[in-house]
Amino acid sequence: MATIESKDGTQIHVKDMGQGRPVVLIHGWPLTGDMFEYQTLALLEAGFRVVTYDRRGFGQSGHPASGYDYDTFADDLAAVLDGLDLKDAALVGFSMGGGEIARYLSRHGAARVSKAVLVSSVAGYLLKDDSNPDGVDASVFEDMKAQIRKDRFAFLQSFAKSFYGVGVLSRPVSQGVLDWSFVLGVMASPLATIRCVDAFGKTDFRPDFRAFTIPTLVIHGTGDDTVPIGPTGHAAAKAIPGAKLIEYEGEPHGLFATVPDRLNEDLLAFLR
Repeated sequence: MATIESKDGTQIHVKDMGQGRPVVLIHGWPLTGDMFEYQTLALLEAGFRVVTYDRRGFGQSGHPASGYDYDTFADDLAAVLDGLDLKDAALVGFSMGGGEIARYLSRHGAARVSKAVLVSSVAGYLLKDDSNPDGVDASVFEDMKAQIRKDRFAFLQSFAKSFYGVGVLSRPVSQGVLDWSFVLGVMASPLATIRCVDAFGKTDFRPDFRAFTIPTLVIHGTGDDTVPIGPTGHAAAKAIPGAKLIEYEGEPHGLFATVPDRLNEDLLAFLR
């Protein structure tokens, strides 16, 4: 474990494991790099070098009062890649992490990157407006922020259930996974948790798709109620030249834990 200093001095907590071609796993909101437990193990056992890091404001990274926008997040990713001098790296972004990949490629180019994977990613554009009629109404994001302000802990518990598609009859993950996700979520700064709702909910990544000049895989569940597939996964697959789309029929947002074996197989097939 190590920390890398970002451009504005924020300490980014990094785990760098194994040997071989590097794969950088970029986590979703409101979790940490540890959310990739199943993927990290599979990648290490397949001979890859695996790098995870906690986004600023989350996990064990610094919790500054500013910088919760995608230009800064992309520069933090650049600090990680540059600090570890990673070359020929594959970037795998889950949910909010897909936005980091899109903005990183726009701001820093693909010189250090060989492949990109967008898993349940926000890349595309989530917010509903005249240019994006299939997006999510702004009131949804405002309600999320209000719930976080009122009782962040209750919000995290209820959000995890929808995140993994847990219902009265559906139990795709164990209570242990729900508890673990809660622990990862409460490690975040409340300020970061709130401000990132605007970052992932209102950032338009469609112009960033022009920067994808590398092989790209898009994986998204058709039952994703957290990040609907239409304005994100479908939009990315359509706009990125040569992108491959794999739809997981009926699967919810948290694919990394609901169908880890399937996701790992698809990742390894693409990365190899």
